[in-house]
Order: sequence, then structure tokens, then C-alpha cells
Amino acid sequence: MTQPFATASVLASLLFAAQVLAAPTARAMDYRINSARSDAEFGVRLLWLKTITGRFTQIAGEVKLDGHGLATVDARITASSIHMASDQLRRWVMAPDFFDALQYPTIHFLSQPITFTMLTTGGVLQGQLTLRGVTQPMRFELLPAHCTPSEQQTCLIEARGSLSRSAFGMASHRTALSDQVQLGLLIALEHTPN
Repeated sequence: MTQPFATASVLASLLFAAQVLAAPTARAMDYRINSARSDAEFGVRLLWLKTITGRFTQIAGEVKLDGHGLATVDARITASSIHMASDQLRRWVMAPDFFDALQYPTIHFLSQPITFTMLTTGGVLQGQLTLRGVTQPMRFELLPAHCTPSEQQTCLIEARGSLSRSAFGMASHRTALSDQVQLGLLIALEHTPN
């Protein structure tokens, strides 16, 4: 009669030990953003005839995993890293009417926790975007990624979204420029050993 109880006790001990050992393993799978292989693009309609585009080339940050396998994306974009078709356009969007890069050098996105598998299967990524000192809710659509993040492989994650310029204090030139700005992110994730 004591054998089933002893067996159950041993199984419970083994399960508890497995849970304790599993938590550090999940935590050890954090990822960093490879700035050299990541960028952010934007496009805004000018006079409803053409689209002005630009690309930020400096993105830093990480994807942190908690003990439950939920991932939080923390990304920072250097506003002055923008590349555009002409220097005149670049100066225009760096000025106080737009990104005001001197006063607000960093654009920051912090996501709500999502399941880690969503980074490769695709889905909705929601969080808070801080731009020009204003923080607003932001929603990205993650595209399916054809990779499995691991210690040996860089994983490329793509996301698409849009924002309202005026919601972030960029209300000038409304007769010439659309209020909606299209965003695209290409994020290269690399394993970070702890």
C-alpha cells in the first residue's frame, strides 16, 4: 500500500525539479537585435501623388523571455540614422516639424508580452511607441518568418504597421502630406548567451 504513495512522491519531486531547471533554460534564450542587419522604413503620401520614403539604419534592443516563454520586444531607433533620396528631404524630416531629431534622438518601441512562437508564425504585436517625447499605443502585424531562432542562426523578423503623424505632434503640412505614415521593420535577432 505504501509503494503507490512513494512512487507518486518521487514523480512529484521529479516534476518539481524539472520545473526549477526549465526556468533558467527559458531565460537563457534571450535575443539581441543585430543593428547591422536591421532597419526600419517609413512612407508618407505627398500631395496624394507620390510617396516619400526613408529608412532608419540604426536599431538596437533585445527580445527578453520570461520563465513562461513570453517574449517582450524592446527596440530603439536612432532618429539621425535616417537615409532618404535627397539631403534636402532628410533635413526636412529631421527638423522640429517632423522627427525633431536633435531634441528627441531616440524612437522607442516596447511591446506587450507575446508567445515566442508568434515571432516566427506571425500575428499581432502591440505595444507602446515613443516618438518626439509622445507615447502612444502601436500595433504591428508580424509576418511569418521562415526560420527558427537558435544559437547558430540569425532570424529575420518582418513587421508592418501605420501611425498618425498628428498623434505624435507632427501636425504641420497637412494640406501636402497624409496624416497616415506606413511603417516597416526588418529585425535580425541573434541569440544572447547569459
